[in-house]
Amino acid sequence: MQALLLLQGRPQITAAELAAELEVSVPTARRDLEALAMSGVPIYPTRGRGGGWRLIGGARTDLTGLTQSEVTSLLIGLTQSLGAEPERVAAVRKLVRAMPAPFREGAQRVAAATVRDVPWGESDQEGVSQTVAELQSAIADERRVRVSYDGSRGERQLELVPLVVGSRGPRWYLLGAPVAIGSDSADADGLRTYRVDRIRELEALPQRGVAPEGFDGSREWARMVERVEGMRGDVRATVRVQPWAVRALLDRFGAQARMIEAAEEGAQVEHPVVEVRAHRVEALAEQLAAWSSVAEVIEPIQVRAQLRKLGERIVEQYRDA
Repeated sequence: MQALLLLQGRPQITAAELAAELEVSVPTARRDLEALAMSGVPIYPTRGRGGGWRLIGGARTDLTGLTQSEVTSLLIGLTQSLGAEPERVAAVRKLVRAMPAPFREGAQRVAAATVRDVPWGESDQEGVSQTVAELQSAIADERRVRVSYDGSRGERQLELVPLVVGSRGPRWYLLGAPVAIGSDSADADGLRTYRVDRIRELEALPQRGVAPEGFDGSREWARMVERVEGMRGDVRATVRVQPWAVRALLDRFGAQARMIEAAEEGAQVEHPVVEVRAHRVEALAEQLAAWSSVAEVIEPIQVRAQLRKLGERIVEQYRDA
């Protein structure tokens, strides 16, 4: 099947080229091509200098029956569901290279602009996020989007060029920028990070929106992660959490929390352990106080002592209640 897809994407292919693409031996690639011809697929070899295997009817023949929108949807689902393991990343790249030429450009943009990063916590979310899928479709089509974004300054309307979508743990993020004045290109100086779960409404616009010249999505994503990591606090506490409350606690602390002990697949841990951070002992204790019914601080002693002080203060305040 991969050999057939590769044939659809180019005028012709040699056994050596197919072997390099599929990471198999040349004899194996030649046998695959011969098997396709014997099974009735309309391909034929041309001999001599510059020869190779061709599809009868040319490279635009679409034997899969897939439309361009179906190809984009397939890549969106794959990029959202696959992790960052090297073999899975390689599989997506091979699939993109094997696509018919008219579809390949948009698919390449989706694959390059989607990041599945190491987690800031564990995620149990399954399936395709509709908002992420719409952003990926806009990237594939090089279109701008209008979003209603509920940020720290309240809900506001933004018109952006979506450039990268990526996940860290349970959350998806968008790297986007407004369009530069007098251009279809995004303004690199206006690049910002947006949480996808805070996008209340999203509309793909007919106007074109492309990445600025020289834009490197992987590099910009790495810079964003570095900034967020730099915001994480220096004070850490190890917390034993009731299993049913782990997801809520991780979501509340966001980038300032990570799993230390969690259940292996198919197993259970009676009390999962989470590490949380803040810039000051007092601030961390105040945040954890609200979780005292479902979480116990194991260490450090400074945070436990501060929680005790908070408890004593509350008891004193409401002594006559």
